[in-house]
Amino acid sequence: MAHYFTNDDMPSHRQKIYVNVGGKSYEFITDNNVFSKKGLDFGTRTLLENLPNISGDVLDIGCGYGPIGIILADKGKVDMTDVNNRSLELTKENLKLNNRKAEVFFSNIYENINKKYDYIITNPPIRAGSKVLYDILLGAFKHLKENGELWFVIHKNQGAKTVLKKLELKYETKLVTKNKGFYIIMCKNR
Repeated sequence: MAHYFTNDDMPSHRQKIYVNVGGKSYEFITDNNVFSKKGLDFGTRTLLENLPNISGDVLDIGCGYGPIGIILADKGKVDMTDVNNRSLELTKENLKLNNRKAEVFFSNIYENINKKYDYIITNPPIRAGSKVLYDILLGAFKHLKENGELWFVIHKNQGAKTVLKKLELKYETKLVTKNKGFYIIMCKNR
């Protein structure tokens, strides 16, 4: 079975979706083998709706077809990464479609990241396993500026409480909100 966090030769089946977040409309081209290809998922929407007023350098890690980074691209300098080549192609296309600019590049977690950010924002690939999840969440520490913030969404049934406890050992953490089982968590570098 193909997953959105792998590169697979699954046949393409592109479609256009329309999204409204924060009173602004966006359109995205999605495809097979990318996360939430039928529309903006509830967790990502909840994350976006609860972010503070973002500015500065932003990393969207595991960008998929690009909704997080594209929606934030007018608020700061955004870098967008993924391990899925189809996702990266779609992200570049969707940036043009939405008249936004960002740097888009391949990175297996932080492998190709060589700078620090004010914000790292992600809807992490839970199905990739706990090692990948913790590599993303705990690894963010080294890639955040002083007082930088990691923002992410996780469902309570995906171990949200356990993840939160583990992150409290490394970061100043805050459970920002819960909505229909989705936890929005902010972790700040100490």
